Amino acid sequence: MTSRITRIAAAALAAVCMMTVAGCEGQIPQPAASAEHTDKPDVTAAQERRIRAKILKVVNAANGAKSVDGLDERMSGPELAIRTSEITIAQTTGALDAKTNIPSKMTQAVIPTDSGWPRSIFTITTTTSDQQSQRLLVMVQDNAHSNYKLWGVARLFQGAKLPKFPVTSIGAQMGTAKDTGLVATPQQAVTQYADVLQNGSSSPYASKFADDYFRQELTKLSQTVQEGMERNAGTQQQTFEAVNGQIKVMRSSDGGDLVVAQINSEWTRQAGEGRESQPASDSEKALFGNGTATSTMKVTYVNVIALYVPPAGSHQKITAVGAERQPVKVEAI
Repeated sequence: MTSRITRIAAAALAAVCMMTVAGCEGQIPQPAASAEHTDKPDVTAAQERRIRAKILKVVNAANGAKSVDGLDERMSGPELAIRTSEITIAQTTGALDAKTNIPSKMTQAVIPTDSGWPRSIFTITTTTSDQQSQRLLVMVQDNAHSNYKLWGVARLFQGAKLPKFPVTSIGAQMGTAKDTGLVATPQQAVTQYADVLQNGSSSPYASKFADDYFRQELTKLSQTVQEGMERNAGTQQQTFEAVNGQIKVMRSSDGGDLVVAQINSEWTRQAGEGRESQPASDSEKALFGNGTATSTMKVTYVNVIALYVPPAGSHQKITAVGAERQPVKVEAI
C-alpha cells in the first residue's frame, strides 16, 4: 500500500455551466495541528499568496481586455481551455459570466512537502462578493524553472464538507493517480464517475458513488431538453470520458484522497426529420458563430470534477464534491 499521511473525510466543490450554484462558505475544518511526516513544505504561506496574486493579475487582465493573449503564461490544463472559451463567448455577448469570478482571498491553502515536480498547491478561496460559492484552485508548477499556473478551478457545492489537511507550515503530501489503500485508485474513481455521468443508475459503478449536485443538475437539464426533443421527434446523447493524465491528487489527514480531474463530454442533439438543430444557449450561439445549422449539433464540454475518495474499509462512498462545466466547441455535423 502506498505510504501516506493519515487523512479526513470528504470534500466539496463546484458547479455547472448553464446551472446556478448557490453561494456558501461550506464547512471549513480547522487544519490538523500535526502530521506523521517530518518533511517541510518548499513553499511558504507568504509565497503561496504571491503566486496566487501573480496568477490572478494575468487572469484579471485577460478578463478586462476580453483577450486570451498571454493567458497561457499563468493558466494550463483544463482551466486554460475553460477560460479561453469563457473569454471567447464574452467577446460576442459583451460580458463574462459571473461564474468566472475568482476571489483574491483564501480560507485555506494546502501546500505539499514533495520535493520533486510537478508540484500542486490546492487553495480554497472565500465566497465571491456576490456570495457565489467558494472556489478550489489547483495551481501547478511543472518544473523548477517554470511559473506556477492555474491548472483547474472548481466551485464548491453548497454545504460541502472539505477534507482536513495539516497546517500550511507542516504541509501535506501529494498523491498519485495510482494511490492504493482506498476504495478505488484515484484514476479508477474518475473513470468510473465518467461512466456514472453517462449511464446514471444503469452504470455498474453507480452504487459506489454518493448522490451529488452535479449529477442532479445534469439530469434536470437533460430531462428538460428531452421533453422538447420528443415533441419534435428528435434525439439526444451525452458521452463522458476521463482525460488521460489530467488528474491532480492531494492526500488528506484520515487516509482519503482529494482528487481533481478533467472529464470531457460531448452532447449530440439531433432534430426530427426536416428540422434544424440550433444552439441551446447564448454561450453555444457565441461558440457556433456563423456556422450553418444542420439536423445534428454536437457540443463539446470540458468538465473539472473534484472527488473525495475515502480509505478502504471506511464503508464510505466516493463523493463528487465540486465541479466546473464549460462548452468549448459547438459544431453542426
